[in-house]
Amino acid sequence: MTNEQTLHGDAEIHREHPDYKARRETWRTYADLYAGGEQLKAHADRYLVPRQKEPRDVYAERLLRVFYENHAGSIVDWYTSTLFRREPVMSFQGGFETSRTFYSEFVEDCDRKGTSLTEFFRARFLEALVYGRSHVLVDFPRVERKLGTRAEEDEGGASRAYLVGYSPEELINWSLDAHGNYEWVVLRTSHLAKERVEEAKWQEVTRWVYYDRREYRVYERTAAPRGFGIERFEEDGGRGKIELKAAGTHGLAKLNTVPLFELAMPEGLWMMNRAGLLQLEHFNKSNALAWALTMGLFAMPVIYSEREWNQMVGESYYIQLGPQDKFGWTEPQGTVYQIAHDNLERLRDEIYRVCWLMQAGGPLSGGGAQSGVSKQWDFAITEEVLRAYGDAVKESLKRVLKAIEAAREDNVAISVTGMDEFQIGDFSSQLADAQKLLSLGIGSPTLQKEIFKTLALQYLSDAPQETKDRIVREIEGRA
Repeated sequence: MTNEQTLHGDAEIHREHPDYKARRETWRTYADLYAGGEQLKAHADRYLVPRQKEPRDVYAERLLRVFYENHAGSIVDWYTSTLFRREPVMSFQGGFETSRTFYSEFVEDCDRKGTSLTEFFRARFLEALVYGRSHVLVDFPRVERKLGTRAEEDEGGASRAYLVGYSPEELINWSLDAHGNYEWVVLRTSHLAKERVEEAKWQEVTRWVYYDRREYRVYERTAAPRGFGIERFEEDGGRGKIELKAAGTHGLAKLNTVPLFELAMPEGLWMMNRAGLLQLEHFNKSNALAWALTMGLFAMPVIYSEREWNQMVGESYYIQLGPQDKFGWTEPQGTVYQIAHDNLERLRDEIYRVCWLMQAGGPLSGGGAQSGVSKQWDFAITEEVLRAYGDAVKESLKRVLKAIEAAREDNVAISVTGMDEFQIGDFSSQLADAQKLLSLGIGSPTLQKEIFKTLALQYLSDAPQETKDRIVREIEGRA
């Protein structure tokens, strides 16, 4: 490998991929737009555009009054919750009882933290909508002594695969082969730690983990913290030495595969990329209108006089006018306010339109004139987008599970289905369709079994995986 020599050196492990450098600011912007609230307000100076030659004190006051109507974040959350309203249906058939037991436990706790496999991929999917991609690392526990048999591996916990999620901000460097597969990757994380509770100061521990097709290496650097955010990862030669902490062969070495899998969104389905610029425009326009309305509440006096004016004006003062002098107050006519209000509504509707949620936009009163057929057609488009998302999640889930199965040599047949029906009443319609299909009298026991398995697993989507596997075996006649 041409880059392996450089990665061996402590001074080179922190190098960043050009694509990572190019996208880092975009990822940070989208993360702020999704989160909103205090996170966006803390970085509002990046997004609130100052007026031409605007005084600094006026801009500073506008920053203090900044607010954010988070439509994009609500859209991302809606798609995530709707797609995972019903869990993906996973089936594990064949192999030994111990292997099926492992997968039942793995589905309930996939990361050794008690997170179910569905919840884990829900977080990865949300991350992919915000950043455009998310990453899943397949790892196995490291053992000090060499184990000779599979029974010893199971007993010692060495075969207990688990997953680790990484955001695009944590995958800092990589290389791809001619087929687009990873040749090696570098993952970087950082956290605050104390060796003992009585210590006064926290230490920032930055970790770099390198994986290629067979090996892994772990590097660490401990230094005084410099705050939070991407800037703390910038190169600084005086922040301590990067040390090699561990090295060895990783769990997917026998497959000659880098153990990192990607859940990527096509450009057209990258939700924050579709709504981001519109959300920024809406943010600036809504804050400009709010500022103008606030300033309109503090009208300024206007004096019409040919004499030299040197009197003080205020709540505790009075003014003396001549016979021909006039006094008045500035007050906006409101035409531009109505134009701004209409433009904000159009921007809001456009945000929902480009995200295929036309039925969710419009006035909150629901007074928009739209026929039932039109609403049904709008949601039909949204359902197609949801099915595309479901296919992406299922494909990523299958690749991860099959990699674990191949590494463990379980000889288990894995299938992942579901995530293609999103209406609340879908199961009733599915049940009716299944009854009609069975009433045709098609002489196929296999078809009957598959229909029964599909219905049972969808109806019991929240049941433990062990229960689902037992039901499948009973339907197959292998109870």
